[in-house]
Amino acid sequence: MTTLWNLLSRPAREPIRRWVLSAFPRGGGGHVDYDHPVGDPGLFGPDSATWRVHADFPGMLAGGLAALMLQTLHPLALAGVWDHSNFREDLLGRLRRTTSFVSGTTYAPRGQAQKLIERVKTIHSQVHGVTEDGRPYAADDPALLTWVHVTEAYSFLQGYRRYSHASLPAGAADHYYDEVRRVAQALGAREVPASEAQVAAYFRHVRPQLRFDHRSREVLEVLSRVRLPVPAAGLSREVFLQAGAALLPEWAVSLLGRTSLQRAQARLASRALWSVAPVFRAALHDGIAARACARVGVASDTLQHWNCISPRT
Repeated sequence: MTTLWNLLSRPAREPIRRWVLSAFPRGGGGHVDYDHPVGDPGLFGPDSATWRVHADFPGMLAGGLAALMLQTLHPLALAGVWDHSNFREDLLGRLRRTTSFVSGTTYAPRGQAQKLIERVKTIHSQVHGVTEDGRPYAADDPALLTWVHVTEAYSFLQGYRRYSHASLPAGAADHYYDEVRRVAQALGAREVPASEAQVAAYFRHVRPQLRFDHRSREVLEVLSRVRLPVPAAGLSREVFLQAGAALLPEWAVSLLGRTSLQRAQARLASRALWSVAPVFRAALHDGIAARACARVGVASDTLQHWNCISPRT
């Protein structure tokens, strides 16, 4: 851990930039135009909590990994991944596609964001089957869509809180949950939590349905070997994975059976990622969020401030 910390603390903006953009292209995979039409605020706009939370790369990557860990705990959601994806060969590709979808629905002009949503709905309609114990599942099941959405939104917000070096003002978390549920609802989710209190209540409600089994274990083993597009990929993978694990709620940490050593590693990784997060932020100063800001005529550093967010009433 100390070796990696020293490595990433060196001035390394350009190498970091090349590594990150090679796996998470700024153009959302080459099919999203974040620059036109000028003035189009997309689904959220520059005054939203969503633009601010999703602009933080370290928090989003760690949060995405945490969300994958959480999603392995739902047998019906996991069955779709198990039966209909090549996760063993391309788990990074799954993470890349999720990143592209989140970036597009967050920052793309409205028409393009809606096209992304329709494309994912089409894919979901083809994913269905039966679990090992005989239960039917479908990726467009509103309950499963809500599960996937909540695990991602929760993890992204926790990543921002832990690694962005910014403090959320009162009410900002509720604004975020209330905003991002629009995408989940457009995909077909129902009864989507709209506040921190509702997210906590949702997790309490769904926990009896969760379990950690052999399939969960295999997906996590594949995840532990994934190559991430950051310096010294083997070492950085461990830091990002453990920093993602540090975002998990305590009930999930227990259900996943994480050992005392793993918990300690997560705490160390969390401190390491927090320390080097500004280097990643500086390296990606002209990323997708900055392009969206330019499209609507605001300075990119607008997203570093929360003065536009007022407590919900």
